[in-house]
Amino acid sequence: MLHAIIKKNTYQDSVNLMVFAGKLTSIDGVKKATVMMGTYSNKEIMKNSGFYLKDLEDSSPNDMCLVVEIKEKEEENLNRILNEASKLIDELIRGQKIEEKKEEVIIKTWDKAMKEAPLLNLALISTPGAYASIEAENALKNGLNVFIFSDNVPIEEEFKLKNLAHENGLLVMGPDCGTSIISGIPLGFANITESGSIGIVGASGTGIQEIICCIDNLGYGISHAIGTGGRDMSEEIGAITAIDSLIALDNDPKTKVIVFVSKPPSKEAQNKIISIMENLSKKVVAIFIGDKPSKDLNNVHFAYTLEEAAKISVSLSYNIKEELILNNTMLEEIPEFKFLENQRKVIALYSGGTLGAEAAMLINHSLGLNEDMLHDEGYLLKTEGFTVIDLGDDIYTRGKPHPMIDPENRIRYIKEAAKNPNTAIILLDMVLGFGAMDDPASVYAPLIKESIEMAKKEGRDLSFVISICGTRKDPQDIYSQKKKFEESGALVLLCNSEAVKTCLKILGFEITKIDKKSDIFMDIASNSTALNDVLPPVRILNEKPFIINIGLKKFYEPIKDLKKDIINFNWKPSCLGDIELNKIISKLKNNPIIDNANEEIIKRIKCSSPYLMDVVTAKTVIKELNEKVILHAGPPITFNDMTGPMKGSCIGAVLFEEWAKDPSSARELLESGQIKFIPCHHVNAVGPMGGITTGNMPVFVIENKEFGNRAYCTMNEGIGKVLRFGAFSEEVIDRLKWMKKVLGPVLSSALKNINGGLNLNVIISKAITMGDEFHQRNIAASLLFTKEIVPYILKLDIDKSKVNEVISFLLETDQFFLNIMMAASKAVMDSARQIEEGTIVTAMCRNGKHFGIRMSGTKDKWFIAPVNTPVGLFFSGYTQEDANSDIGDSSITETYGVGGMAMVAAPAVTRFVGTGGFNDALSISNEMFEICAGENSNLLVPTWNYHGACLGIDARKVVETGITPIINTGIAHKDPGIGQIGAGTVHPPIECFKQAIKEYAIKYE
Repeated sequence: MLHAIIKKNTYQDSVNLMVFAGKLTSIDGVKKATVMMGTYSNKEIMKNSGFYLKDLEDSSPNDMCLVVEIKEKEEENLNRILNEASKLIDELIRGQKIEEKKEEVIIKTWDKAMKEAPLLNLALISTPGAYASIEAENALKNGLNVFIFSDNVPIEEEFKLKNLAHENGLLVMGPDCGTSIISGIPLGFANITESGSIGIVGASGTGIQEIICCIDNLGYGISHAIGTGGRDMSEEIGAITAIDSLIALDNDPKTKVIVFVSKPPSKEAQNKIISIMENLSKKVVAIFIGDKPSKDLNNVHFAYTLEEAAKISVSLSYNIKEELILNNTMLEEIPEFKFLENQRKVIALYSGGTLGAEAAMLINHSLGLNEDMLHDEGYLLKTEGFTVIDLGDDIYTRGKPHPMIDPENRIRYIKEAAKNPNTAIILLDMVLGFGAMDDPASVYAPLIKESIEMAKKEGRDLSFVISICGTRKDPQDIYSQKKKFEESGALVLLCNSEAVKTCLKILGFEITKIDKKSDIFMDIASNSTALNDVLPPVRILNEKPFIINIGLKKFYEPIKDLKKDIINFNWKPSCLGDIELNKIISKLKNNPIIDNANEEIIKRIKCSSPYLMDVVTAKTVIKELNEKVILHAGPPITFNDMTGPMKGSCIGAVLFEEWAKDPSSARELLESGQIKFIPCHHVNAVGPMGGITTGNMPVFVIENKEFGNRAYCTMNEGIGKVLRFGAFSEEVIDRLKWMKKVLGPVLSSALKNINGGLNLNVIISKAITMGDEFHQRNIAASLLFTKEIVPYILKLDIDKSKVNEVISFLLETDQFFLNIMMAASKAVMDSARQIEEGTIVTAMCRNGKHFGIRMSGTKDKWFIAPVNTPVGLFFSGYTQEDANSDIGDSSITETYGVGGMAMVAAPAVTRFVGTGGFNDALSISNEMFEICAGENSNLLVPTWNYHGACLGIDARKVVETGITPIINTGIAHKDPGIGQIGAGTVHPPIECFKQAIKEYAIKYE
């Protein structure tokens, strides 16, 4: 039986997932297991492998999907097994996170990457192919060269990227690029070699590695090795990277001789690249695997094998006659084997595609087989006596690691070949270096020894021939590996061509030198290309590489261990894996119109001057309230669609206005359609929780003096059973009437005596240094407000009992300043809404059914999605089951950059809202800063090392990172009439931001 576990929003790269799957099989009762991210392609793989359940249909690319097959008779232990599986994965993920915390800096966005490391000039990309081109374009637009290990990048995307790079003096190495070495720094699968004067350009990974290692084994070194990717020489791409690389090496002072290696390209591409080589100032050695070169052309020397290319380059670079170069890659003596009469088969199982192609070529040409070099199902050669398979071909690596990383698939093929009584020789390549297996000999040598002994017991000899591609400086050490393989009984060669020749000699075939034909390159000279037409100012070879790793940490760690400049991008699929949105974000990022508009918005917010001018009856400043109208929080909603607490607030408002005598008749009136409902935001107002505001309620009047706009909000009632949380009992109505008759008029009279109104920026900037974040904690701001207003109250010629009542209420209401802060935030953010471009969020609000946002570039339009329910701490007797879905306009404070966005400012509130303490608050604020356009230098946070509060939520960054703003909020009971039952945090649905970005992007189509 199959059972699924889905870990929501838990991203890990494919190598980690494979490790996790292996660990799951260690659980008692688990027969098989798979762990994959919930991408479409991964789901298809699971379907095809019989590991799919309907439970996985709704999983997203950011969800980790575990499917385990329970052994027969273990179903009774199902709960135990699934719990163990879930716990084990959580432990493994925590282990990954612990490892990440050791890094000097955690990078999640390109903006932060460039800020933390402005000298970055090279991106190493190994993400899934669907995202590789997106990240490559991001890198190029930030001025970085790119190495793309990833495959499955559409060829039209490759062409676009390489043209963009060429135009800007940059290189794109890849996609599907296995190897490069830039100024001694290994990228992808690469070897450590001595520094020297030979530069290499290659359209194949193991081809480059083989030449590098042959040069190293001869005692010499290289300047650079540049991989181009397997399709660069195609007609569609036109050798863009190959040409740029050749010219860059021609201009590199460290390079004396250039080697070019490729599998056979189209005739047109081959002629084009050779004409470029002919016009270089330096000598070039060229090898096209599978071709029989005709002759040397001017300064272009053609080689037949990879080893020969290495020898010619050493000869030319160091002025040594080729025949004098010692060959230490051959066996001194080849032992004799006693094969049975029908035992003549050679099975070559390659991990390196180019090495396999060279083997197929040598066998084909040496024996005159005239067989086509196939690639169906990974076969490079398939005859009666010889089989060459590329186990690194895509058909063998879908959903599985490359055989250089994971030996499982090749081990299976070795066992099958060894059991075949017709097999005489098994030929294997062992590619060492970074990215490859840590110690391949420890895995393969015991199997080789076991297979040889098994064959002997069956009365036959079995020969293993190993070619090792590596250097003495590689982490695995070529000579250590050689010794282990020889002890297992294998014949070990230090280059591929000699290994193939050894196999042929063992079987008694005479190796003859291939005669060069004279008709291959006859039309080259007449097709020369002027270098001035193609010369790009490539800079990377003359710069010190500073790398950002995006994808597999397996490529990051070796470079870090070499103490080279590198940072790691804590990557996960941007835009939650939505490719369409990725493309949209790519268009909108680094757009000068948008960036300038956002910058202007930030300036407006910083220079805004909100003043508390007055407290008045709402209908005197909001004309709509002179009729039977109720304002509510959030985007538009009808009474019937409202949740319990908002309906309760409406009932209380009707009773307060005396439109009905009791709750029952109030509900009837509300359901009759005689009352009109308008969102607070539509009339320059905001309201906490239910947001319910009617004509006779007193409201704060806030004026943004810098821009002349005003905003309004009701006054805070305190906590517990209050109207905003849906309570409508007699005490609630009595309090509202007191606020109308006493509190409002007293505060109004006091404010009229303050010349020009009360400057709120002063209070806000002081309070944030005193531990307020202005949503859940307003103690300091409330006391500062009371300190400012009380002297003016005491000067009023009014009844002393009223003075005492007002002052006592202010001192007892810790959250009194919240409503002032809401109106101030509204006044500030509305000034930003006047800018007609940009992607800054200007409003966030919720009505219990929908969460809504507004964005600067889309003016007054709401973008809505189903609202979430807050999670947090509850008053005694209540639980999460009692919680209502999120309501209120108070998230305007987060829009302004405080509240949950400034969690670090209020350590005292972190546990009250359900977070784990100061470290979590610091982490939250750091994360929130990732989605903002800047920081507010007017609001410095001491607990954040005087970092400015977050400023300007950028919808582009929200969509790109998948990070949504965190909102501190009160929690109302889901039934009307009960009121507040706790406090916590909530996140808006990302769908709102996606809608806004999609609509805004239409302008730029």
